Amino acid sequence: MQVTEGNPLMLSYTLPDLFGHDTVQVELIPEKKGLFLKHVEYEVSSTFFKSSVYRRYNDFVVFQEMLLQKYPYRMVPALPPKRMLGADREFIESRRRALKRFINLVARHPSFWDDVLVNIFLTYNGQDIQNKMRESIRGVGDEYITCKMSAQAKDFLPSDIQVQFAASRELIRNIYNSFYKLRDRAERMAARAIDNATDLLGFGKELSALGSDTTPLPSWAALTHGAWSSLKQALKGLSVEFALLADKAAQQGKLEEIDVVEKLNLFLDLLQSYKDLCERHEKGVLHKHQKALHKYSLMKKQIISASVQNKEGESVEQLESRIAEQENAIMAMELRNHFSLYCLHQETQLIHIYLPLTSHILGAFVNSQIQGHKEMNQVWNELKPKLNCLFVGTHGLPSPPLSPEERGFFPR
Repeated sequence: MQVTEGNPLMLSYTLPDLFGHDTVQVELIPEKKGLFLKHVEYEVSSTFFKSSVYRRYNDFVVFQEMLLQKYPYRMVPALPPKRMLGADREFIESRRRALKRFINLVARHPSFWDDVLVNIFLTYNGQDIQNKMRESIRGVGDEYITCKMSAQAKDFLPSDIQVQFAASRELIRNIYNSFYKLRDRAERMAARAIDNATDLLGFGKELSALGSDTTPLPSWAALTHGAWSSLKQALKGLSVEFALLADKAAQQGKLEEIDVVEKLNLFLDLLQSYKDLCERHEKGVLHKHQKALHKYSLMKKQIISASVQNKEGESVEQLESRIAEQENAIMAMELRNHFSLYCLHQETQLIHIYLPLTSHILGAFVNSQIQGHKEMNQVWNELKPKLNCLFVGTHGLPSPPLSPEERGFFPR
């Protein structure tokens, strides 16, 4: 991991550094029929490794499990849930996107760049990828065992690390809550654009159906026969423009899904992995450390009690031996706790390196709105003159009716 010279705790990456390291595509390939159930396969392509491999969902599951074993003190993103039966196209596409976010967050994490496990997952084309990944970490030990900095981690931590950890955790919890709400609203806006496309297309089809109506005109309406025929012909031709409007609205909705919602989901996945890491720290190494200290305290009381009651020397010696073992265990646990905090400090820095992604998301949102409204406005303006024939001979009404701005309702 690239760190500031003289201080291995501080990272020196930028957001372009992370995104420029690798981009991994995850695409669906045609379903294959298993013995009992169909299963979905993905083509996973890495620009860094210049590789393309095929992976199933269960391969991702094993990969994530191995990462957590090897890097328990790093942000390992969660996977989307597995759905055994009734997986429709919408679910499959949602899971594909989630898997793509997962593997890109992993591939762009500096701690994983040179890891053999990541290399295997993104490049190995042989048989039984899951067994290959398990073999790669067998007997290796986790990052605490393999990292040269683990024994000295405490020396680089600030004295108020616990206070900083609590403050960072609260800040990132607040950021997560806000981005969660932003993502929900962005999803609704994208969905509304797609719904608008459906309504515009339906609107045009109804106009076309009206223009194509072949119901005979009753004799009492014969005086308006010419007007109705002209009106039908004009209405029939408008479906093309409304189909184009629908296409523009759908494009805007898809653009917002890809450039806005997906980027928000990517950042949310990262923030969630940080929250999960904090929980692992508290429930894992910190909890074990506190439990070991409690056990040590009880053993000290036992040896004091044995000494006071003048018990046999062998019993006291056994207690002293156990206490010595417990002290070694506590020392090892303290080193792990400090290394966990060391990693947490770096992972917090990574979150802040990702924060400028906010400007990219907002820029994509604004651009999608500008582009979408500009293109639809152009189609509406092209449609307006084609309405002229609808108002011919309609008792002097303007052709077509003036807009509110033209009528003076709004300042120009």
